[in-house]
Amino acid sequence: MFARTPRLTPRPGWPEDAPALAAAIGHEAVAARLAHVPWPYDRRDAEAFLAMPHRSTDAHLLIHAHEGDGPKLVGGIALVADGAAHELGYWLSPSAWNRGYATEAGRAMIDIARHALPIRRLTAYPHLDNAASAAVLRKLGFVQTGRAIRHSRARGAQVDSAVYELDLEADPGLALAA
Repeated sequence: MFARTPRLTPRPGWPEDAPALAAAIGHEAVAARLAHVPWPYDRRDAEAFLAMPHRSTDAHLLIHAHEGDGPKLVGGIALVADGAAHELGYWLSPSAWNRGYATEAGRAMIDIARHALPIRRLTAYPHLDNAASAAVLRKLGFVQTGRAIRHSRARGAQVDSAVYELDLEADPGLALAA
């Protein structure tokens, strides 16, 4: 499963992406904002992630920006089964922050969820100290519905998080994002 946006190509990760993945996500500021990513993160972690099997209704994509001489790995985005819904998770390398990439990739993943996968509802759990992620979710149409305590592997602690939801059936006639 691939996507293409004006500035990005979210696509599945391949084994040869391990060095670029480790470099892109290997920042404490990134890992601390995520639930399942260890800190420090190295090439072995990237290789293990890229080799993980995934369910047919899940989508784990690496975000490549169309920059300079060719595509550059700048982040990751995923849809992962979460009970009756699917959780949307994403991250960007610090060099890609504040450029609208998370919103652009998020729109592409919502289109995938709505039009290519049997998904009716999305959830997301940004840490309360990650206001930028909450802002992206609101731009994507998510609504905050509560709070939760989530474990952060990088922090080695429980973290206060918001619960966001998006009902994909609310407007099933929405066109694919441009």
